Amino acid sequence: MSVQDRPELQQAAQEFVDAGFGGLELRVHDEHGEWVGTAGIRELGRTEQPPVGGQFRVGSVTKTFVSTVALQLVAEGKLELDGPVADRLARFALDPRITLRMLLNHTSGLFNYTGEYYPDGTVVMGLPATGKEWADNRLRGYAPDELVEFALGKPARFEPGAEWSYSNTNYTVAALLIEALTGRTLAEELESRIVKPLGLTGTVEPGDRTDIPGPHSHGYFRYQDGDDWTVADVTEQNPSLLFAAGSMLSTTNDLQVFMSALQSGKLLPADLLAEMRTPEPKSGPLNYGLGLFKQDTGTQTLYHHNGSAPGGYGALMYSNPDGTKTLTAAITMGDSAANILEIFPPALERLVTKVFGVGEEGLEPPTSSL
Repeated sequence: MSVQDRPELQQAAQEFVDAGFGGLELRVHDEHGEWVGTAGIRELGRTEQPPVGGQFRVGSVTKTFVSTVALQLVAEGKLELDGPVADRLARFALDPRITLRMLLNHTSGLFNYTGEYYPDGTVVMGLPATGKEWADNRLRGYAPDELVEFALGKPARFEPGAEWSYSNTNYTVAALLIEALTGRTLAEELESRIVKPLGLTGTVEPGDRTDIPGPHSHGYFRYQDGDDWTVADVTEQNPSLLFAAGSMLSTTNDLQVFMSALQSGKLLPADLLAEMRTPEPKSGPLNYGLGLFKQDTGTQTLYHHNGSAPGGYGALMYSNPDGTKTLTAAITMGDSAANILEIFPPALERLVTKVFGVGEEGLEPPTSSL
């Protein structure tokens, strides 16, 4: 369909850019068919719009892919959802009470290696994931074991199963569990279990590759350097900092195909899809299940997982329960001085309302992939 066929969607995309983002590619599948449109720019200083079907950093959307693979192994009887994981990763001093479920629903208590932010305002710093320190060191690579060992060197946030707190460490450990069990890399498991069966063409776990190989928009990061503010092109960055927690590359089309297949039952048996969708009560209004958020609007239910890379990129991935109506989007940051934490929620609300006819209450905070 052309832009003229769905002017309300093009307007919603443009409003995202008008709010302060650099560029947006929006893809919607619904009863009217497929619509895709772009707004904003591909690169600062140039006028080209973002490429349709371009590759981008999807951040924490990665978690939904990793959870799907883990649950497939549960379906095959190779893992137990409520069984301990420490014995399968004996090289780490994991609490023997931690289960796969606790990793996937963020109740393990494992320290978040990109830093812990407590309700009282206390911050315990992790590996550099924001600010000038990350910008200056964004090409540095990390081994997955290094991330886990760093986290285990910090006190646990709480006893396993006692509370809920979003932690990237959980998904890095889950991926290492997948690798230990299968004898293959996470990238190989994703390729054989999801990418090839669904015919995805731009989805990859890139390891420590710092560039984006396919057509793409540039991402920018604005940070304070002393008394000055600097805008850096951070298109090139090392995703190994967020291995299995926020590292993947994809496209809006691939995310649409994946999310539709997941929600329609093509990737998981019904009982495990139900487990994935069931919110952990301790997650409160965020309604986080096993790598998936649930949003009840009063008139319908949506499932989603959004994401953001440490700098430059964001992703949206939404679906109705049967996968027949989806919204996926690639977001890039520009040089705006606007506060992302302030402009993101209302911009997202307008967009989700246009597509699904609902508001955005209970959505994931845009920084939760960090």
